[in-house]
Amino acid sequence: MITIKKMAELLGTSTTTVSNVIHGKTGEVSPAMVEKVQQLLLEYDYVPNINARNLARNKSGIIGLAMKACRDKYENFIKDPFAGELTGAVESCVRAGGYFTMLYISDDITEIISSVASWNVDGLILHGMQAEDGAKITEKIKKPMVFIDCYLEETVPDYVNVGSQDRKGCYDITRYLIGHGHERIAFLADNRFGVDFERLKGFQDALREAGILYTEEHFIMLQPNGDDLSKTLDDVYKKVGDFTAFVCASDYYAAHILNDLKDRGVKIPEDISIVGFDDNVYSQIVRPALTTVHQDVTEKGSLAVDKLLQMIQQEEIGERIIRLPVEIVERDSVKKERECMCKQHAFPFFFCHFLQVAFCGEKRKRNCCHGDYKVLI
Repeated sequence: MITIKKMAELLGTSTTTVSNVIHGKTGEVSPAMVEKVQQLLLEYDYVPNINARNLARNKSGIIGLAMKACRDKYENFIKDPFAGELTGAVESCVRAGGYFTMLYISDDITEIISSVASWNVDGLILHGMQAEDGAKITEKIKKPMVFIDCYLEETVPDYVNVGSQDRKGCYDITRYLIGHGHERIAFLADNRFGVDFERLKGFQDALREAGILYTEEHFIMLQPNGDDLSKTLDDVYKKVGDFTAFVCASDYYAAHILNDLKDRGVKIPEDISIVGFDDNVYSQIVRPALTTVHQDVTEKGSLAVDKLLQMIQQEEIGERIIRLPVEIVERDSVKKERECMCKQHAFPFFFCHFLQVAFCGEKRKRNCCHGDYKVLI
């Protein structure tokens, strides 16, 4: 391949001039010379040596994306719509920033640290890390890093994280179910830490506010075996008669449970209502379509990259902990159990339940706004 020195000799100019044109610094180069250099580049199919350039700048030009995924749940983490969308968003934004992405997925934090440490990355984006994982990786690797969907306050001071309002989202969707008359509600997840634990806390908040006592029976632990969900789906089916609604920690589980119960003859939402969290493709293609909590995964990935590039460039990063807003997307998987008995207002039960700003004339416990809420007339 032709070198910059050889092109400079052919054109009768300096290597600096040729280099400036190659790297887009044409402010001090005449238009005629720019055209000559570009023609020579095309003629010889010249490709810049990015590694050499980065070496000279003492940078690798690489952003590492490390994701911790439970092997019991995923044989291929990228098959999950959440993981696929997040990875795509990060790669696209990293590329737009002039960097390359290296991806590593494992359920072993020691393996992740060992591999990432050998990459000589300029910065790291980390997803799925628990408190002890965050402590280990920040101790071993001294590079700019941004976490996604992590809760590390107890182990990593001053960490940077981009996540969603997990607790509020699950609180809102549980309130939504209560507002539709559901009181026997279960929360379904495969763990009690990190994101799912925050969502569980939101579920508990909503029950407590409505005067419903939370017990361990309200939590159904899902135990997947890779892509084989048969045993855990059997366990869920046995619980259908105990509850009128399921709050699933993700659309992934909600969609699988909904389809399995339908195959067993359970009517959704007549026999049991099901809601999820994510608002990914699963929620839209199941029937009935899934009522769920929407989170913007692409925005989450984009903001994480923006924060990391600011750190790499030693710029002010502003807020270190970002929780992106969430919202309920109402579809067809929730049954309205009853309406508010306050006939003079003609408000449905779920509408009364959320209005808390004026007195509702005749207070009717468990019939009008759960007896503790007041309705604006």
